Amino acid sequence: MTFEFGKMAKYAFYFERGVLYTLLLSACTVAIGFVLALVVALIRISKPGKSPLSKAVNKALHLITGLYIEVIRGTPMLVQLMIVYYVLFGKGGFTAPKFMLFGFISGEHLIPGIIALSLNSGAYVAEIVRAGIQGIDYGQTEACRSLGMTKFQNMRYIVLPQAIKNILPAIANEFVTIIKESSICSVIGMQELMFNAKLVQGASFRPSEPLLLAAFLYLCMTVPTSKIIAYFERRMRRGDQR
Repeated sequence: MTFEFGKMAKYAFYFERGVLYTLLLSACTVAIGFVLALVVALIRISKPGKSPLSKAVNKALHLITGLYIEVIRGTPMLVQLMIVYYVLFGKGGFTAPKFMLFGFISGEHLIPGIIALSLNSGAYVAEIVRAGIQGIDYGQTEACRSLGMTKFQNMRYIVLPQAIKNILPAIANEFVTIIKESSICSVIGMQELMFNAKLVQGASFRPSEPLLLAAFLYLCMTVPTSKIIAYFERRMRRGDQR
């Protein structure tokens, strides 16, 4: 088998916009997924008040968030993506915003893709955030109470900053994971990297080179990101040792 990568030069435009689409999709997914995960994690560790209503609301929220995590973690991402695109935004469902970014990123595909990936990412990151919060020494919470701080102030100024610092490497690794998993969105017509690689396959009648180039470009996105994450991890460890 011979490879003719020189013939791929005239299709560079497809790969460029595929990389741009993939990075935009991944960045939006990680940002929204983290916010969702933070809310879910805070609900999961919350304790009910003394009133019956507070206990009922807390129990219901715990049930909903627990069910959300189990359903998302127990079903394939492809199925979740199909449900969001064909059921949630399908006929009779919600209407995705119709806009265009950079002339080729359609809101009708981008929004369902971001929602599906964010829901998936949020379920996994929620457990990471919950573990990070619960890993903070409870003695610090008791010290905050002795100083007259409220639960919100304790969480806002003491617990969350430390928890986020501890889980930051895991959150950054989630970005790497999303970059790779975003390729699944090609099945709903999102023009990310894998979708454009398939377009080049059809246009060039070369099945191998576009896939190998796509794999190389995924590596170009994930490897530097992993190295940057490792660098900041070392910086944070050195900062803790001072």
